[in-house]
Amino acid sequence: MAQVFPKWTNKLPLYAAAGLVAAAAGSAWFVWYYFSPKFTDVGFKPAQPVEYSHKLHAGDLGMDCRYCHSSIEYSPIANVPATQTCMNCHKLIKPDTEKMLPISQSWETGQPIEWIRVHNVPDFAYFNHASHLRAGIGCASCHGNVAEMDVVRQEQPLSMSWCLDCHRDPDMQIRPDGDVTNMKWTPPENQLELAAEIKREKNINPPTDCSGCHR
Repeated sequence: MAQVFPKWTNKLPLYAAAGLVAAAAGSAWFVWYYFSPKFTDVGFKPAQPVEYSHKLHAGDLGMDCRYCHSSIEYSPIANVPATQTCMNCHKLIKPDTEKMLPISQSWETGQPIEWIRVHNVPDFAYFNHASHLRAGIGCASCHGNVAEMDVVRQEQPLSMSWCLDCHRDPDMQIRPDGDVTNMKWTPPENQLELAAEIKREKNINPPTDCSGCHR
């Protein structure tokens, strides 16, 4: 009796199985990458209600982060500066320019500027901003070099795996207290010895279990 199907069709189940495996692997990779904070969050750069340049203030003028974000050393949450902070300087410096109009209106009406938060940690994750600074983790480690940014953008994914990588091996991120807000700091040649000394002095032992961040 003649064959109904060609001989090569015997391999169709094998080809179909291989195709399914490839499609499953491709789908997993697509979700792993394109649904991850590294792709969805890094680069987030919203337009703010005021054209504030960190490059000008923190970079060119050398203003310390703590002048505007005054609570970062003792509060779990990094504060957004109030209009009063801006007016401390801008009562005298270019108070009537177009860029200063939202600040001037806020000052006159008492309505706060509705800044858009760039760096957000999910509500189900506990993050204490002050404890990281006290441990010697610099601003640039999480926020990037904002002194070079006209518009602040998210530089790191702030994902659980990214945080855990640092908690498991924080040595290259730990710096002396005086350099915490220094955007130009780079690890010296003896960084590992320096980090070991700071960890010993401050008894630094970052948690890596679930209860460290999910309380």
